[in-house]
Amino acid sequence: MNHALLIPLLAAVFAANSYSQERIYRCGNEYTNTAPNAQTRGCKLMDGGNVTVVQGTRPAASAPARPPAASAAAPGGGQRVDAGDQKSRDSDARRILETELKKAEARQAELLKEYNNGEPEKIGGEARNYQKYLDRIAELKASLARNESDIAGIRRELGRISPASAAPAAK
Repeated sequence: MNHALLIPLLAAVFAANSYSQERIYRCGNEYTNTAPNAQTRGCKLMDGGNVTVVQGTRPAASAPARPPAASAAAPGGGQRVDAGDQKSRDSDARRILETELKKAEARQAELLKEYNNGEPEKIGGEARNYQKYLDRIAELKASLARNESDIAGIRRELGRISPASAAPAAK
């Protein structure tokens, strides 16, 4: 019985609370609820529900302008690198890519050996659970394809590095 009286009372409190919302005025990108100030500024009354305004962060200060000489030397916007430094960077990149290629090829040989032309050895509970065996075969096949595409990508990158930069690496 007490609940029957409490529910309408709460509903009345919430309804009265929703009607007590102040009028909101929009002045460009600014919102205000002071009517005299809004009328003098020519703000428009907002119709509808409540307005929530979240203050954003200010953008970071822009980088200082470059002197004209620096921008003329680097038309792409980046800094110029000495030819010797670039050659050493290229040789380092080539060495790293060659190392990665060797690792990927070794992994490919290991996967091929495990795959055994589509008939890998059954391990663990695969003798009793054929689906588990099929799932492992599918995983191996996917790993082989993924590794093959990795090898192709590394070879493409090696082809992009100029052969002239390979000469210092061979010394």
